[in-house]
Amino acid sequence: MSWFEVMEHHDYEELVLCQDKASGLKAIIAIHDTTLGPALGGTRMWTYASEEAAIEDALRLSRGMTYKNAVSGLNLGGGKAVIIGDPRRDKNEAMFRAFGRYIQGLNGRYVTAEDVGTSEEDMNLIYQETDYVTGISPSYGSSGNPSPATAWGVYRGMKAAAKEAFGTDLLEGKTVAVQGVGNVAMSLCKYLYEEGARLIVTDIHKDSVKQAVDRFGATAVDPGEITGAECDIYAPCALGGTINDDTLKTLKAKVVAGCANNQLLEPRHGDILHERGIVYAPDYVINAGGVINIADELNGYNSERAWSKIGEIYTSLEKIFETSRTEGIATYIAADRLAERRIELMKNTRSTFLQQGHHALSARRLRG
Repeated sequence: MSWFEVMEHHDYEELVLCQDKASGLKAIIAIHDTTLGPALGGTRMWTYASEEAAIEDALRLSRGMTYKNAVSGLNLGGGKAVIIGDPRRDKNEAMFRAFGRYIQGLNGRYVTAEDVGTSEEDMNLIYQETDYVTGISPSYGSSGNPSPATAWGVYRGMKAAAKEAFGTDLLEGKTVAVQGVGNVAMSLCKYLYEEGARLIVTDIHKDSVKQAVDRFGATAVDPGEITGAECDIYAPCALGGTINDDTLKTLKAKVVAGCANNQLLEPRHGDILHERGIVYAPDYVINAGGVINIADELNGYNSERAWSKIGEIYTSLEKIFETSRTEGIATYIAADRLAERRIELMKNTRSTFLQQGHHALSARRLRG
C-alpha cells in the first residue's frame, strides 16, 4: 500500500518530510484533520528502526491527536511530528531551529509542543524561528513543561477507572504496574505514592528505574515482565502497542490506564479487554492533560483555568464508561463516537456556512 493510499484510508490532509543536512535533521510532520482548528500535537524524537516506521508513527499519532483534541472540547485539529534520532545524543541547536523554520512554513496549520524525547529547552529553540509552538519556558509567558499537567490528568483518569472497576476511586493499597518511567510517569508515580498505592516499575533506562525505586519505594522488574505482574492497575506509559495478543495472555490487571499514546496495538484488542471485563481508559482521553494545558496558551495562559479543565478528564471518562455499559460497547468505541460526533457536527456547520457564503457572493455578483 502506498503512502497516499494510507493517507486516503484515514483521510489525512498532509504529510511533510523535513531534512537539514548540516544539522542532521530528519523529521516528519503529519496533519490529520483541521476541521476544528489548527492541528496541535507534540514533536517526538526517537531512534526509529526505519524511516517507514517513523512515518507510520507520525501518522498514527496525528490521528490520535484529532480524537484527543475533539473529545477534550478543544477547537483544534490533530497533527504530530517526529524527529529521527537519539534524543540523548543527537540533539543540537541548529536541528531544532531548522525544524522551527519548517513549522513556520506551514503558516499556522500545525502548532507543536514537546513529546517523548523532546523538552522545554528544545521548544525554546524552535520558538526562535516560529510562534507556532507551545510548552516553551514560562519566562516567555508560556505554561512550560506539560508533563506535570499530563500526569495530573492521568492520575485523575485512573481514579475514575478505579471507581468503575472497584466501586471506589481510592487508590490507597492498590498495586499499579507502571511501564516506562519518563517525565510524565515519574510525576504520576509521585501522585500514586502520596495516595498510598504500591508501585511496580520498569523502563529501558536503568537510571529512571532507580530513581522511582529510591523516591517511591517501587519494585523494579524487567521490561518483559511488567504486563504479567500481579497488580490491580496496568499503566502503559512508554511507547504504544503494549496491549496486544502476547501481553493479553499474561495481563492480570482489572484496569488499564496510563499516559502512553496508541496503547492498543489494534482496535480488536480493546474489544478483548471489554469482553474480559477489564476497564480500559482510552489513551487519548486520559492523557489529554498536557494538550489541554498548552492549548490554553493560545488564549493567554491561565493555569487555574487550564488545570480546572484538566480535572474534567474524570467526568469525561465517567460518561464514556457509562456509555460502554449501557450500550454494551468497548470504551474505545464509546470515546471514538464522542469525538467523531463533534467533528461531524462542525463539518456540517461549516458546510452550511460556506453554502450561505457562496449564495451571498452569487447574489452580490448578480446585483453587480
